[in-house]
Amino acid sequence: MNARYGVIGVKMDFLLTRMLFVLAGVLACAGMSAFGAQTDAGRGTLGFDRNDYPGTAGMREMRKEFAFAGYWLTPPPGTTTNSWARKRKEMEALGYGFLLLARGRAANAVRTAAGAGKMGAADAREAVRSAKVEGFANGGIIFIDVEDGGRLAAEYHAYLRAWADEIVKLGFRPGAYCSGMAVDEGGGVTIVTANDIRSNEAPRSFAYWVFNDVCPPSPGCVSVGNPPLPPASGVKDAAVWQFVRSPREKQTASRCSGYAADENCYAAADAAKKWHLDINVAASSNPSFH
Repeated sequence: MNARYGVIGVKMDFLLTRMLFVLAGVLACAGMSAFGAQTDAGRGTLGFDRNDYPGTAGMREMRKEFAFAGYWLTPPPGTTTNSWARKRKEMEALGYGFLLLARGRAANAVRTAAGAGKMGAADAREAVRSAKVEGFANGGIIFIDVEDGGRLAAEYHAYLRAWADEIVKLGFRPGAYCSGMAVDEGGGVTIVTANDIRSNEAPRSFAYWVFNDVCPPSPGCVSVGNPPLPPASGVKDAAVWQFVRSPREKQTASRCSGYAADENCYAAADAAKKWHLDINVAASSNPSFH
C-alpha cells in the first residue's frame, strides 16, 4: 500500500470508529447493547399455568415475573368447573399473553376408531365454542391436553386427527400439550410423545407445548434471568416448554432445586406461597397468537 492510500485508510478507520460510537450511543438510549438484538433473539419469555385462577391480586403479582399464562377453555382434567372462564379481559388489561388449553380425553377412554372420531370432533367443537364465547380471535392455537406419555395407541391418534381436523375447520390451529421426555420401551427403543404425534398425525401440523422437568435440561424451580428457548427441551420444534411442574414429579424432577418444602414451585413475588405454579418458556409473549 502506498502513502496516499494509507492516509485514506486512516481517515476511513476514524470515520468508522465514530460511526460505531454513534451507533452504540443510539442503542444505549434504547436500552440495548451493540449485541442486544442478537441476545434478545435467543432469549425465551416466561409464563405460567395452573388449574385454578389465582384471582386478580394473584395475577397482578405474577405479572411482575411472567408475560403469559395458560388459559383453560374447558374445565381442567378431573374437574367440572373452570375458574378461568370470563377472565380474558382482566388478563389483557394486565398485559398477559395467552396459551389456550383444552381438556383431552384420557387414553383409556378412547377405545375404538369410530368412537375416537366422534369424540375428537365433539371435543374440538367444545373448545372452539368456548374460545369464541371468550372473545378470542380466529387463527389462535388451541392446545389439547394430552396427559398420557410414551407411545399413544392407534385409536388415540385417530382421536387427535379428528380433533385437529375439526379445529382447523372451525378457524383455529391445533396444538398439543404433551410429553417431551423420552420413554424407554426396551431393546434400545425410546419414544417421545411429541414425536409420536408428529409422525402419526402428519400431514397435519401441530404446535407443541411440551413438558420436560428433568434437570438438566430444566433449570429447576429457580429464577431464570436469561431463559432458554423451547427447543432446549429436546423437542426441536417445540413452541412452548414447561420445565417446572407443581407438585414436583419425583420420578423426573428429583434432582431439581428450588422447590418449596411442600414440593411445589412458587413465584419469587409470592412470598406467602399462595399460588403453586407450572412454569413455561416460549419464544413469544403471546404463544397462542404468535
